Amino acid sequence: MKLIDLNRDGGIGANSLFLQIGDLRVLVDCGLHPKKVGRAATPDLTPLRSAPLDLIIITHCHLDHIGSLPVVMREHPNTPVIMTQASRMLIERMLHNSANVMVRQKEEENIPDYPLFTHEEIDRCSGRLTGLPVGHPKKFRGARDEIEITFHHAGHVAGAAGVEIKHKHRSIFLTGDVLFEDQRTLQGAKFPAGHFDTLIMETTRGVSERPLGKERVHEVARLITSINDTIQRGGSYLIPVFALGRMQEILAIIHDARKFGKLVDCPIFASGLGMDIADYFDEITRKTKGGVQFNRSIIKDLKIKPTPRKLVAGEDPEQNALYIVSSGMLVEKTPSYTLASGLVGNARNTIGFVGYCDPDTPGGQLLLAKPGDQFLFEANHVKVKIKAHIERFELSGHADREELLEFAVQTEARSIVLTHGDPEARAWFISQLEAQAPKSKLLDPVPLQSYQV
Repeated sequence: MKLIDLNRDGGIGANSLFLQIGDLRVLVDCGLHPKKVGRAATPDLTPLRSAPLDLIIITHCHLDHIGSLPVVMREHPNTPVIMTQASRMLIERMLHNSANVMVRQKEEENIPDYPLFTHEEIDRCSGRLTGLPVGHPKKFRGARDEIEITFHHAGHVAGAAGVEIKHKHRSIFLTGDVLFEDQRTLQGAKFPAGHFDTLIMETTRGVSERPLGKERVHEVARLITSINDTIQRGGSYLIPVFALGRMQEILAIIHDARKFGKLVDCPIFASGLGMDIADYFDEITRKTKGGVQFNRSIIKDLKIKPTPRKLVAGEDPEQNALYIVSSGMLVEKTPSYTLASGLVGNARNTIGFVGYCDPDTPGGQLLLAKPGDQFLFEANHVKVKIKAHIERFELSGHADREELLEFAVQTEARSIVLTHGDPEARAWFISQLEAQAPKSKLLDPVPLQSYQV
């Protein structure tokens, strides 16, 4: 098998892998780098231009995995695209939202490359997108060779899949982004046990060991206690969330706490893409065996109000309320960023992070800052002394490194390829796999370099 990592910078970003299996040319994901703009944010698609693509596989619908999909579909107008049924129900909504964001960025930041694709182009691509049921093998033929593909539940987010590819007597498995633990709205990964010839695995959490006592059930309880303490002292609580997956999980957690009398009474504000996706989660729950458990009635039961449209930068709304809004990393010019600029200067308030925050984002920088530090919300021209409580809860959508390592070792794979992780994370996996899987050939691919695996 030939393999090229098309993510220009490696690490976590514009995730995209090119595989040549026999005579079939296959692309796995085609994402957009969240910290870059324009063409620099896309994978380098140059290695694909020498011949047509036979197939595009999508592992899940986060934008770092699908954000450049219409671009590669434009360059390969006859290539089919497959994903799970749940992802098929989500993907167009996510791409249309991305097109809206790029149009706004073009106007506000004068980015000449944007939008990379239009709403009309997404609509034209629609007929080439196919959702396949989880656990049901599907065969695809090239000129000479044939591969069989099976999707397996990967946890992480609705529709996420591990991908099993069989070619002749060889078996290849890609974890995609994976979480083995059950979430409130989603069952954990159900991967096949046993041998694979090649394992291609994510390494996101390789740097961080989960501290003792930080199990998910304990972190959920700690989050509810933190919200109660904040509301009871007269403050407001901001939970920055990712629109796909994390918002719906937090809504379900809050609903459970309210239902069983564990959450104090307070107004709850939420709006935006994540609320739209709640409708999709409800539909996925009803129509697929996607491991998703979410009911739209949660929103009605919680009496959720829309987040005020005219948030004023640097101004505390003083609603004594809970805000569940995106973006999860406090990306500039998002509701969570503007709200945080008003809340962080008051000791009554709390900002509670419930997902991964890149250290270079405002959310990551706020987590690294100390009480009393001056913090600059540059896009809003607001500088404020940190007085609010800044909390972090271990509710990641990615598997703990020890779980991933255990899975990798039991596969007894001849070759293990590391993806989707920063250099330090990959280095941890390399050191552990050298000790625990000494017979496996380890590969940490250099971007755009071709490998025979």
